[in-house]
Amino acid sequence: MAAKTSVLFVCLGNICRSPLAEAAFRAEARKLGLDVEVDSAGTGDWHVGEPPDRRAQAVARKNGEEIGGYRARLVTPDDFRRFTHIVALDGSNLSVLRSMRPSDGTAKLALLLDYVDERRGEAVADPYYGEEAGFDTTWADVTEGAQALARAIAAGQ
Repeated sequence: MAAKTSVLFVCLGNICRSPLAEAAFRAEARKLGLDVEVDSAGTGDWHVGEPPDRRAQAVARKNGEEIGGYRARLVTPDDFRRFTHIVALDGSNLSVLRSMRPSDGTAKLALLLDYVDERRGEAVADPYYGEEAGFDTTWADVTEGAQALARAIAAGQ
């Protein structure tokens, strides 16, 4: 396992949910004084190299976080050795992560909302094909999950 705690958030295209989760977690880690490495990636390659969706950038900015400099990338086999935690935003992406995990991968795999007791097993809704209001819902979900994950890491879990 990597020496420093590190978290990778994963969704499908890495332009909506996972960048928002990365931003929400960075904010919570700052509040708690956690020294963690944070990144996000996708399991699909449609948006590699692109910035987050403009609606995701808008909701992050509205909540005090700037994600315009983020760029979509794919999950790689090395991520399973580099990160201590790989956190999927839904069950489908968690299944893909489990199937691509190399035999020497050490990262702990989980769903983001598994860290929220009353929401275990739930997916963060994908707002991509919906209205802008869906991004507010996604921000609320990733913030709740990020806060719970940060508390778990601070507690040594």
